Amino acid sequence: MSAQPPGAAFARSCTVPVDHPAFAGHFPGQPILPGVALLAQVLAVWRDAGSALPPPPQPLRLAMAKFLAPVGPGAVLQVELTAEARQLRFAVTLAGQPAAQGAFALEAP
Repeated sequence: MSAQPPGAAFARSCTVPVDHPAFAGHFPGQPILPGVALLAQVLAVWRDAGSALPPPPQPLRLAMAKFLAPVGPGAVLQVELTAEARQLRFAVTLAGQPAAQGAFALEAP
């Protein structure tokens, strides 16, 4: 694990591409970003954090995730990450409302 103290944080907004390939099958006429694609957005923000947060361990382990609101094409997400003792917590908001939350383990199994 890296030397960042517990409570180290990073936030960034990101936009879900309108033409994201996951929308093709989820769901015709009412596209919704699948949870796994939303987690990929969270991981991209984590990787962008550089030295502000511990790097993702390999293999990566999802400790917990809750998907609270649908995310559609072109959605602007705010992703907030906070390092704790053994977890990296994430909170995703969409238009100020919770869209997802959860945690990744910071130590490989």
